[in-house]
Amino acid sequence: MNKRYQVFISSTYADLKEERAKVIQTIMELDCIPAGMEIFPAIDEEQFEFIKKVIDDCDYYLLIIGGRYGSLSEEGISYTEMEYDYAISKGIKVIAFVHSNPDEIPLGKSEKDADLRQKLQDFREKVSTNRLIKFWNSTNELPGLVALSLSKTIKTYPASGWVRGNTTTNPEVYKELSDLRKENQELLEGINTDFSQSISADELADLDDRIKVIGTHRFWDNYNKRDRNSEWEKTISWNEIFALLSPYLLDHPSDAGTKDILSQAIYKITDEPIIKGSAKISDQVFQTIKIQLKALGLIDLRYTKTTNGGMSLFWYITEKGENLMIKLRTVKK
Repeated sequence: MNKRYQVFISSTYADLKEERAKVIQTIMELDCIPAGMEIFPAIDEEQFEFIKKVIDDCDYYLLIIGGRYGSLSEEGISYTEMEYDYAISKGIKVIAFVHSNPDEIPLGKSEKDADLRQKLQDFREKVSTNRLIKFWNSTNELPGLVALSLSKTIKTYPASGWVRGNTTTNPEVYKELSDLRKENQELLEGINTDFSQSISADELADLDDRIKVIGTHRFWDNYNKRDRNSEWEKTISWNEIFALLSPYLLDHPSDAGTKDILSQAIYKITDEPIIKGSAKISDQVFQTIKIQLKALGLIDLRYTKTTNGGMSLFWYITEKGENLMIKLRTVKK
């Protein structure tokens, strides 16, 4: 079956018009479908909701970072960074192209404001932790980098893609897939039931009991011009953990996305000096937190189809969890 993949192109707009045009042409030559916000060069909150729906329909997300951070949302984050964070949270495979020498970018295409330059540097550092990243210097080399990277990504991480309606699989196969999904859901529900009955509430730690969370923090050492890792720890109660995490569960984040959210949230309340970078809690600690919150009946875990056609584990807040969230996070008189 001949598939075509849809690729979302994300970048600042005014300074990268030429680069975007060349990348769009390359994607079309690869027989893929480019998707971008050329019709919305001046974006706002309402348009961003539409953009998220476009990203949901894409198989891959391609990011280009030049010398500008971009227009800011009400939260003080650029829409480009918000698009990136949203794609990551949805489990869409990201391919990033970061300018290797931002100091050499012409002044007219660079941020002049010191705060925006710092935000751009922080964004570069965050994106640089992504495995699928390439550095570029000139507009003319971008098409070749995009062609090689996208082709390799499609081969390594095949997505669901798009096919013509008259070439799709016959209805019997769709029925078989539907039956398998139902069977899978029934098995998961059975596992969830067994899980909840495997331990009594009296045996579980109280919500005011504390757990030591350990993690690492990767950041850019500007003095030595290299990435560095530091270790941190925080002793925190289960109530505090759930208070930090629960509002984000309303969006049903993926397992990996939940780990990132929790890592950043706990790191920010440690006694360590807060340095811009990427925090990660220990995977074993994260698994313990996941199992404990599940056993407490505060969250539900479901394997669900992702936007790129695969299956992934997602977190959901339960009714009991919502009641606790409201108790912990509402502002009292």
